[in-house]
Amino acid sequence: MSNGIAILGAGIFAQEAHLPGLVTLGSAAPPLKAVYSRSQKSAQEFADAAASALGLGAPPSVYHDGDKSTDLDALLARSDISAVIVVLPITLQPSIILKALAAGKHVLSEKPVAPDVRRGLDLIKTYNTTYKGKGLVWKVAENFEAEPGFQAVRTAIQEGKIGKVVFFKAVVVNYIDKESKWYKTPWRTVPDYQGGFLLDGGVHTVAALRVMLPQALTHLSGFASLNKEYLAPHDTINAVVKAGSHFHGTIELTFASPTTTRPTADGFVITGSDGWLSVNQASLPGSNKSVIRIKIISVIKKDGKEEEKEEVIEHPLMGVQSELLGFFSTISGKSAEAIGDPLAALRDVAFIEAGLNSDGSPVDLFKLVPEHV
Repeated sequence: MSNGIAILGAGIFAQEAHLPGLVTLGSAAPPLKAVYSRSQKSAQEFADAAASALGLGAPPSVYHDGDKSTDLDALLARSDISAVIVVLPITLQPSIILKALAAGKHVLSEKPVAPDVRRGLDLIKTYNTTYKGKGLVWKVAENFEAEPGFQAVRTAIQEGKIGKVVFFKAVVVNYIDKESKWYKTPWRTVPDYQGGFLLDGGVHTVAALRVMLPQALTHLSGFASLNKEYLAPHDTINAVVKAGSHFHGTIELTFASPTTTRPTADGFVITGSDGWLSVNQASLPGSNKSVIRIKIISVIKKDGKEEEKEEVIEHPLMGVQSELLGFFSTISGKSAEAIGDPLAALRDVAFIEAGLNSDGSPVDLFKLVPEHV
């Protein structure tokens, strides 16, 4: 690839996920030519870190607010940059996505796709009518969607290892205190978007289910609450969910655990007519690396008897690397896995929005986000 890329945003996830992802991809990634942040200090620090991590002869160019010669418009005017990765606060992203597309750049934007369904629909409609026909690519970076472990679950279900899915559950219990690096991010400390951490982090869980289950989530009835005042506006959702035409489940999301230790529970359990499987993130002993561990219990019928067969599958966490590679392959005209669809990502947002507002009433998720926009 002759043209390079720019990263817009120099926060925690850009530093700890996107930059290492580029390092891992090596020559499979286009050259990083520019970095933008609202402050010069953070942009320069990220550029210096990128130069060291990527082995660059000189840091990528630094762009920031406050000087027209080095602001975002100046970066987007560069003809040697064909794509941008947007890793900015949630409510800023829609306008930056449109600005980058208007400048003729391909865009990979971090999840969530938008702060709410209304703005997400407007954004997708604008892309579809104005920019998609021009050959510009816009993908949403939802790393759970790109995780090989969750994709392996989908494959196991498609292969019939647990039979026909009949019910499922997801349990996510997180502890966030005021010393957390995530909480100390100013736009997360006082969020100007619905749900707080539930939107920012909860969409991951919904995306994982979207990948694993054989049919989409269609309805929910749930309750939302605030249990720790500093996590306002909400920190917990409990919902009963219908999926497809014949199965259902429960989803528990909370960022208000009272302790750092958590109850023993599987993150995901999917039960079928002929078995079940559990899905958990696990740390490897003696390593700082983690895997997605899948345990499959299948019912094997033989000679009129039923036996249980156990299978354990592990996949290393590599969602960010996978989504980056998929995006780069797409913009270079190569075949790539179908991930990063903005409309699919908006359905993740719709689930959180519905969970926040249901108050026990059933919500039709496809009325919030139609099949086609």
